[in-house]
Amino acid sequence: MRVDLAALRRHAIGRSLFAPTTLPRAIERLRFVQADPIRAPARAQDLTLRHRVRDYRAGELERRYPRLAIEEDFFVNYGFVPRGLQALMHPREPRHAWDRKRRAQAQAVLEFVRARGVVHPREVDAEFAHGKTRNWFGGTSNASTQLLDGMHYRGLLRVARREGGIRLYAARDGTPAPADPAAAFDALVDAAVQKYAPLPAATLGWLLSGLCVGAPQWRGERAAALARAQRRLAGTTLDGVRWYWPPGERFVRRAGDDTVRLLAPFDPVVWDRRRFELFWGWAYRFEAYVPAPKRQLGYYALPLLWREQVIGWGNVATTPKGLDARLGYVAGHAPRDAAFRRELEAELERLRVFLQG
Repeated sequence: MRVDLAALRRHAIGRSLFAPTTLPRAIERLRFVQADPIRAPARAQDLTLRHRVRDYRAGELERRYPRLAIEEDFFVNYGFVPRGLQALMHPREPRHAWDRKRRAQAQAVLEFVRARGVVHPREVDAEFAHGKTRNWFGGTSNASTQLLDGMHYRGLLRVARREGGIRLYAARDGTPAPADPAAAFDALVDAAVQKYAPLPAATLGWLLSGLCVGAPQWRGERAAALARAQRRLAGTTLDGVRWYWPPGERFVRRAGDDTVRLLAPFDPVVWDRRRFELFWGWAYRFEAYVPAPKRQLGYYALPLLWREQVIGWGNVATTPKGLDARLGYVAGHAPRDAAFRRELEAELERLRVFLQG
């Protein structure tokens, strides 16, 4: 078939918004579910999964996490990955070395965690009284929390479960080094492409840079891995932009259906802002951290997908009177198609049920 921009757009939507399945199968197919703590009206991971898991409810991933073969970890961003994929990123070399005092603190905490089994950060803080420290945002936080984050990143700890959104930790068994590091890095690249394809060449390069945070031990191999990926992947060039997707993948031919979907800001369909603008001709920005007077779309605007077009956005909140959905449209008004009005109401009803948890 002829591969043009419309074909790429149709394929991006169809391959990502697959028929709803079970939670384990959806995560295995996605390969990675990006997490975000903001709940407006639900966390990003739940908003992503609700389109891909049958009868999914807000908070279900957190509730079922201890029984699933997945881990919280950093991939190209922080989120949830199958254990097999996580193993490819370990043993992870830290980006910053610890001094002797910090290593001693980590060893003492690790022994404490092993003795307890699963610990809450406040238990560690109460036991060791590490005090306060400056965090990455310029504020202060418990030094114990920052130490636990570092131990988790280094693979000494794993997230056992969450309570009220707080990570509880358990000791993690070490991962042996891969027999073929280049093959392991290539497998990580393929997993990222599988999630976000078809993607522009600039995004492929950005993903490899992100993987060098998830697996910093391979920072020196980025250029070689990128060259191998460019040779390995299928692709085409349109209007000066090089595109890539998994080799041997058959393109989705059917046009999008009438379903209306409000997508998470980090949903794989809209995550790549560069691709978003190429596909839909307007710039979507995540504005939760933008000062309120400067926001154009809203605090947590959800891209609004209808058929094969992202035609606007919605800011959704739960109120005592029910769901409050404030919608905006690129054209300045909603489509006048009766099918759109019907499907929008159906999507808002699905969202109401999902938020009931």
